[in-house]
Amino acid sequence: MDISKQVAVVTGGASGLGEATARALTAAGVKVAIFDLNEAKGAALAREIGGVFCKVNVTDEASVDEGFAKARAALGQERILVNCAGTGNAIKTASRDKNTGAIKHFPLDSFEAIIRINLIGTFRCLAKSAAGMMTLAPLKDGERGAIVNTASVAAEDGQIGQASYSASKGGVVAMTLPVARDLSSEGIRVNTILPGIFDTPLLAAAPENVKAALSASVPFPKRLGAPAEFASLALELLRNSYFNGESIRLDGAIRMAPR
Repeated sequence: MDISKQVAVVTGGASGLGEATARALTAAGVKVAIFDLNEAKGAALAREIGGVFCKVNVTDEASVDEGFAKARAALGQERILVNCAGTGNAIKTASRDKNTGAIKHFPLDSFEAIIRINLIGTFRCLAKSAAGMMTLAPLKDGERGAIVNTASVAAEDGQIGQASYSASKGGVVAMTLPVARDLSSEGIRVNTILPGIFDTPLLAAAPENVKAALSASVPFPKRLGAPAEFASLALELLRNSYFNGESIRLDGAIRMAPR
């Protein structure tokens, strides 16, 4: 797909992997709408790149509908969607209090919250975007659009405390092929990236010794991934029309240890 002069929506686009992708798309000549809850950062980035900011909560259907309506009114119907909105937590399935010995289990509302954001939120945005893409005339090769989702290496080797996060990201990986098959007759491609340990705001507050240890755990290169490297792969998945139904690790060959 020639992505220049196309329209893209990037969820979670105000920071981290989403911000890097929004910047890379803009540099490639794409008009970008940023979906995010962080209005200050999202609006500032949109002004900088000449895009549009939409305050969107991916767990709320009305909010997502309003975001797409605002983006399409400002820029037109998107041919590109990159889903980067997501979060995580770290809670054991069941554990004992170190001081009292009291037994507790993973709070189910916390488990459900991660599934709602990472898995259902991703599907909600891609389903609504795909329906919009179906209204577009196909390009010369029959393509109407392309979607890139963000999972995690935790989908395949989740660590202690990552039950909800791994389940949510594993769900994103598991649905990639069936969704790609669902949309194939309409010329809409779907792929997923499984990033490893990246230098994003989630790690910004970590002590330097922790970051150094994480970097050392990567076989090669021994460093954290750069958001621009994620964005580079996302753009390749959008441009290369033979990529479809794939889930690709981007991780420096790391395989996560139990903890």
